[in-house]
Amino acid sequence: MALPQPDDLATLVLRTDFSDETAWNALCAQLDSADETATRVSDPRFDGASVAALLDEENAAAEDERICEVFLADATTLTDPELPLLAVDLHDEPGRAFRVPVRWYADMAANLSIANLDFADYADAADASGTFRGFGDG
Repeated sequence: MALPQPDDLATLVLRTDFSDETAWNALCAQLDSADETATRVSDPRFDGASVAALLDEENAAAEDERICEVFLADATTLTDPELPLLAVDLHDEPGRAFRVPVRWYADMAANLSIANLDFADYADAADASGTFRGFGDG
């Protein structure tokens, strides 16, 4: 079965940790306040899903059902004050991943949706901890 499809010109935020409903709601509120049109999916079948499992699922999907990237709301996301989503490339370098705090997500999602920048541009700009915090201005 393919991963859920994001809405047109939106990216997929997939919840993989179901231990804290309050934290998930806080993340959703942050996304809403950024006027972001993220397609948020909170489906218990993805509880605890690993990147490898999601890659397997995506590879099994029909070509026209595949997506380019996914942003995971995992245990780290929901326990860290920056709410750093795990951005995962599903297309060019499948499995390449880095963290993006929710404050940077809207800019990244917008640029990806219009192909102004690609996943690698952001991944290459991640700091030594593997977190993207802007292009030298954050």
